[in-house]
Amino acid sequence: MNVEITDNSAEFRAGMEAAVLRALEKCGLKGEEYAKKMCPVDTGNLHNSISHQVEPGEQAVYIGSNSEYAAYVELGTGKYYPGGRQDPWVYQDAKGNWHLTHGQRAQPYLKPAVAGHAKEYESIIKGELHGK
Repeated sequence: MNVEITDNSAEFRAGMEAAVLRALEKCGLKGEEYAKKMCPVDTGNLHNSISHQVEPGEQAVYIGSNSEYAAYVELGTGKYYPGGRQDPWVYQDAKGNWHLTHGQRAQPYLKPAVAGHAKEYESIIKGELHGK
């Protein structure tokens, strides 16, 4: 009796890695969609800056914004941010008008876009890994 064993582990591993990347891309697109739906809109700059990036080496996807004020909207400022400035301050806007502020309340859009939909992301990942 002759038995031949074929090692397909490299192909299997490559297939699994491809499935993981597809799942991460789908999760990133879905997370970006949710973040954009929850993002407060004034000029549209913050909304339009929300994107995602898959990091294959980390097997991770990051959803965020490169807008300079994205963190301030997400986390709040001044007395509304834990450990933030407690004293009010004044600032001048682009039109030359002066304003007194105590800060800005947080308007989270990234964290709830991810944490609020964990089951959906899990389902996407399982679906890709099971070939569905």
